[in-house]
Amino acid sequence: MELKLNNAFQPDYRNILDAAWNRKPKRLPLYEHTVNVDSMEKIYGFKFEDLINGDEKDLARFFELYCGFFKQMGYDCVSFEVCVSAIMPGGGALLGEHVGAIQDRASFESYPWDDLPQLFWKTARPRFDALVRALPPGMKCVGGIGNGVFEISEDIVGYEALCLLQYDDPDVFAELFQKIGDLHVKLWREFLPRYDEYFAVCRMGDDLGYKTSTLLAPETLLTHVISQYQRIIGLIHESGLPYLQHSCGKIFPVMDAWIAVGINAKHSNEDCIAPYDEWIERYSGRIGLFGGIDTDRLCRMNPDDLYQFVLDEATRFRKTANGYALGSGNSIPGYVPTEGYLAMVRAAHEIRRREGTP
Repeated sequence: MELKLNNAFQPDYRNILDAAWNRKPKRLPLYEHTVNVDSMEKIYGFKFEDLINGDEKDLARFFELYCGFFKQMGYDCVSFEVCVSAIMPGGGALLGEHVGAIQDRASFESYPWDDLPQLFWKTARPRFDALVRALPPGMKCVGGIGNGVFEISEDIVGYEALCLLQYDDPDVFAELFQKIGDLHVKLWREFLPRYDEYFAVCRMGDDLGYKTSTLLAPETLLTHVISQYQRIIGLIHESGLPYLQHSCGKIFPVMDAWIAVGINAKHSNEDCIAPYDEWIERYSGRIGLFGGIDTDRLCRMNPDDLYQFVLDEATRFRKTANGYALGSGNSIPGYVPTEGYLAMVRAAHEIRRREGTP
């Protein structure tokens, strides 16, 4: 079944804003943590990803197409972030590319922490500036500064090495998270005055768990990771914006504490961890909930069956949760079949049609 685009669609960022503040939006919003540009290219029928590495004219064209994709699909906001890990010297340990740059006190103290803000803004500012110039009327952004506190530690140390560091040198382990928190505070303090009027919701992604547990002991995450979020989220709230947390995994043991430090909405879910109804039952009275459709289903289900599944599930989620935005439980990477992704989007359009809120 072909997706029939509504060329008269008028984005209204307030739908996502309401969902993030855990208020019922006037129409069902669509949300994705990321839509891989490769997926956009398949739908557009041409390549444009390399433009983001070009000059000012190339950046303008990239974001014209990037923002235009979200509008054509029926989103009220554009998801975009510039990741910290991309500019960190010696990064890449998170993906197992090499040993992390920090392994002990000597490498921690010699790491160029003071250079990081300048390195980040050299890449980030031209992209954010081009992004906000390309926003269609009625649209704002969701995102900001990518890579959460724990994710950065994994990228410059490595997960296994991080676990060993906790016991080999607990002082350096603790100081590492303090440094990462300090870095985020510096970056958000510069980001918010410059760009907060163009963002409906600020967010970071930080996967604290996997299918059966958290990646570190809950007490360790509370002491060293979630404690850093309190001051970061505080800055975002001071700007009048809600904060959305993306985190994969079975993180129920730390959710209450994370909510207590200021999370307004949560994204990411897998059916093998818990049905989405459990997230709604546990947390919908306190925070907005985004997602709901396991990415695995987008990959495996027949598009017609998937359309009906999303139609039924999202209709129920919209009734049982306050601030709900429909999307995948994780993201739209390049391996998600275009037909599956579009089936989910079509279901959202049909729910809007039935509700009289196209």
